[in-house]
Amino acid sequence: VLLHARLSFYFRFSIWEGSPVTLRLYTRADCHLCDEMKAVVAPLALQFGATVEQIDVDSDPALAAEFGTEVPVLFINDRKAFKYRVTPHELRARLQRAR
Repeated sequence: VLLHARLSFYFRFSIWEGSPVTLRLYTRADCHLCDEMKAVVAPLALQFGATVEQIDVDSDPALAAEFGTEVPVLFINDRKAFKYRVTPHELRARLQRAR
């Protein structure tokens, strides 16, 4: 498992130069779309040297109310970037612009 709820993983290896990128992924357990997004995010985060934080929205009533059933949601540098799905190509392009 590459990402766990409420834990941050810091990937320091990067082939890209530029500003550090922070990714925040809001998910929940037993969510197939969340699993799909995690599979796209993890290798690209490693490649770009991004910090990844995964947050289980069901761990906090306020987050559960805010996101409802609208997960996964990926924020890049505190800006909402993707909801439900992302392709490797789309994420790579956004990460290149974010650095």
